[in-house]
Amino acid sequence: MKDKMYSWQMTELKADFKLIESQLPTLEEGEALVKIAGCGVCHTDLSFWYFGVKTKKELPLTLGHEISGTVVAGATQWLGKNVIIPAVLPCGECELCKKGRSNICQKQLMPGNDFNGGFASHIKVPAKYLCPVSDKVLEKYSLKQLAVVADAISTPYQVVKKSELQGGDLAIVIGIGGVGIYAALIAKIFGAKVIALDIDDEKLASAKLNGVDATLNVKSLDVKEVKSAVRNIANQLGASPFGWKIFEVSGSKPGQELAYNLITFTSTLSIVGFTMDKTEVRLSNLMAFDAKLIGTWGCKPELYPEVVALIENGKLKIDSFIELFPMSKINEVFKNTLEHKYKKRSIMVPDFD
Repeated sequence: MKDKMYSWQMTELKADFKLIESQLPTLEEGEALVKIAGCGVCHTDLSFWYFGVKTKKELPLTLGHEISGTVVAGATQWLGKNVIIPAVLPCGECELCKKGRSNICQKQLMPGNDFNGGFASHIKVPAKYLCPVSDKVLEKYSLKQLAVVADAISTPYQVVKKSELQGGDLAIVIGIGGVGIYAALIAKIFGAKVIALDIDDEKLASAKLNGVDATLNVKSLDVKEVKSAVRNIANQLGASPFGWKIFEVSGSKPGQELAYNLITFTSTLSIVGFTMDKTEVRLSNLMAFDAKLIGTWGCKPELYPEVVALIENGKLKIDSFIELFPMSKINEVFKNTLEHKYKKRSIMVPDFD
């Protein structure tokens, strides 16, 4: 039915998602109805579904914040346009927004957290910050593939810019899964010499194949051995022993502790991954090394066109690191993701017809 929409809803912690049929939502001024092409599965979704991180909206809730699609109703200027929906939708008017920090706007709305998200046939969103996708981009990739831009690519793009990385810097990326591999590739685009650290040889081999300068499997190494190996690799690459840009993307306690221990003189450590686990670190290292520790939350919508431009001009290739699944397989995909059975970012494609 044309006036119906479908969604896979989370009803309780760790339970299977349930397929729900409902009426298409009524739109208010400034809103758009997007027919979803694809929605990526993120570690944040797992945190909500399995690990007990609370969503802003009470259950039942449709998860999913990594969304691409086509505007089918709403503001006239958007009708028929192919778009990416930013994972963080700010108000645009508050102090933080006006200071260029809209990604952490305290009035922000996040699909699949503040309101029903992208594991559905349609979604109602504020139209203000939609990111258009040109036909030129769609000559390279399908709209459903581009869902990955909304978080897995835009988030590391923002943090690489925020780190003040310059050409010739050494960038160390810890954890090169769905977000980390893009962090490594974006750092490379920015001119860095990039080392990828992980515990999975297959992911490391893929990173090397796609242009990362060096890789290191840290699974059987202690911190001292990793530090020594990284120093040797940096020397071989002709990188400076100072000012390393370290990106922790694994979202794990061992990864975060390793990242902190790699801080050296004038380093910048960026925390990208999320974990509920607490770490034990010596903060005085920041003082002793005159280093910086920064966080990042999503990506401000203003940067999305820059991300899309990297894909449009061929600098960033995305298809080697994503895998498409029919949305009807959502329960299977979430369980397999929880068990680390996938090497690529999963994108769920609506198959409700």
